[in-house]
Amino acid sequence: MSGILDGVKIVDLSRILAGPLCTQMLSDLGAEVVKIEAPWGDDTRKWGPPFTTGFDGNEVAAYFLACNRGKQILTMNLKEQVAEIHELIKGADVVVENFKPGTLTRILGKLPDDVIVCSISAYGQDGPRRDEPGYDIALQARSGIMSITGEQDGPPAKVGVAWIDVITGLNASNAILAALIHKMKTGKSQNIDISLWDCAIAALVNQAHNAIASGKDPQRMGSAHPNLVPYRAFEASDGWFVIGVGSDPQWSNLCECLNIDNRPNWAENAGRIAQRDEIEQIVGDIVANHTRQELEALLHGIPCAPVNTISEALNDKQSKARDLIIPHQGVDVLASPLRFY
Repeated sequence: MSGILDGVKIVDLSRILAGPLCTQMLSDLGAEVVKIEAPWGDDTRKWGPPFTTGFDGNEVAAYFLACNRGKQILTMNLKEQVAEIHELIKGADVVVENFKPGTLTRILGKLPDDVIVCSISAYGQDGPRRDEPGYDIALQARSGIMSITGEQDGPPAKVGVAWIDVITGLNASNAILAALIHKMKTGKSQNIDISLWDCAIAALVNQAHNAIASGKDPQRMGSAHPNLVPYRAFEASDGWFVIGVGSDPQWSNLCECLNIDNRPNWAENAGRIAQRDEIEQIVGDIVANHTRQELEALLHGIPCAPVNTISEALNDKQSKARDLIIPHQGVDVLASPLRFY
């Protein structure tokens, strides 16, 4: 991507996903990112199979390629090459790290005052859980998201990607952009404290507010929505298909498309919530008699979609039109989702 952040240099001391994804996004915006890896490499280099050819021509886990595009990668021992790393940091605008709180200072000592330091951790730089380790799955469990993910009568389920890591990486990149603007305006650098925990709790959005307002814990509902009906996956004749009615006019439109009797007490969402089971049964019975392609053609103007596999999504005509898979250093990777006009 053309250089909105041209001239900005970032030293990336992070590993796994949240930090590397953050710095990859900044690289997409034109920043120069220098990733420092330990001699044994980023953990995700070995998180396979599948393994494939990496940016350097060597075999690497596909996972690593997801968040390390567009970086200069140097192999250095943090504990044994302190002086060399300090030299790199002296010429940088930003340092991103995800060690346990206090580790960076203990190893490298004080960093230059004019450098923005973004520290990503499991639970933050303070608080009673400050020193606890945490991978995404542990944070998904503790944050409550697993308690509302999965079928109603099934066990708790995690989101199918490292959801909290991804959200944390996005928030970290936003925070760094804000800190760069602050420095541009004031000349002063800032330290950024961002945690998987804080991001996970913030990302509970409506479900957390439902709990705050009602005093009741949200429950697992499969693909259904706690505040909207009908809004879930239904089984069509050839696979699963989602219908998401988010407004009363959309409900009226759905009734016309599927020839459903729009009873007066169903005209507003609150009435549909009260009779969720009956409405979902009616919609489900109709959907079962159609293919997914037929439903897409039938439900014009209503948010709906087949439940695709990952390969189907990657090969969708919209993915191809938007060039969402691109070659980078001889390797096919996901493209940046950011577009500027």
